[in-house]
Amino acid sequence: MNSLGVLMKKEYSQVLRDFKVIWLPLVFVFLGATQPIMTYYLPVILEVLGGTQGISIDPTMIEQTGGQVLAATLGSQFDQLGIMIIVIAMMGLIQSDKSSGMLAFILTRPVTVSSYIGGKLVFNYLLVSVSVGIGYFISLLYIHFLFTSVELSQLIGALLCYLVWVLFSVSFITMLSAVLNSQALIAIVGIITLLICRMLVGLHPMLDAVNPAGMSQHAMNLLISGSIGANLSINLLVTIIWVLLTVIITHYWILQKKFHES
Repeated sequence: MNSLGVLMKKEYSQVLRDFKVIWLPLVFVFLGATQPIMTYYLPVILEVLGGTQGISIDPTMIEQTGGQVLAATLGSQFDQLGIMIIVIAMMGLIQSDKSSGMLAFILTRPVTVSSYIGGKLVFNYLLVSVSVGIGYFISLLYIHFLFTSVELSQLIGALLCYLVWVLFSVSFITMLSAVLNSQALIAIVGIITLLICRMLVGLHPMLDAVNPAGMSQHAMNLLISGSIGANLSINLLVTIIWVLLTVIITHYWILQKKFHES
């Protein structure tokens, strides 16, 4: 078995010990189910609790299309609390190995820095992608019964676009985990940066083209309108460049053994 396979197996053992392979998908299942349920039943819940006095409920709320509700799941659930959960789950990827001395030990073995980073990034991206995909599917099930159906091509296209944004998020947190020495600092910088990226979407077309979070907006637009933006290809290319840049910085930081610095 090559070094990349061994390192991915090590990552698998680690997520089993941390129960990450269980709780991370469950979190996205919860997030995926929350949006359609709350959208459909919120007027009823407020009426039962007697909290509708002085509150105006849009009667068209439950008349939204399935695509609109699924887009809201991405924008209101996955891109807010979901991003925070991803950062918290990934913040110790390399930092924990640095603090325990495991990183220095691994690099004394016949293991390249590229294999080390590759094993971390590939396995954890797959874990996050599967978790997001499960939550996305659960949301779709509720939407199918409570709202209208969504075309298969839109479903798949939107998910693929969103997973590009997820790829950047995971690679960015991996870079922070290599560069920074405190998990608390990694979490703060990661959450703030990714949420700012998401908040900047829509301010200007040129900014959207170079903003990795623009891929999330493309996914939402596809679900709502059935069409993609004109700058999707540019945004995709720039996001891949951002991902490569984070990997290069991570590789350089470890190769130069900067993880020994306090």
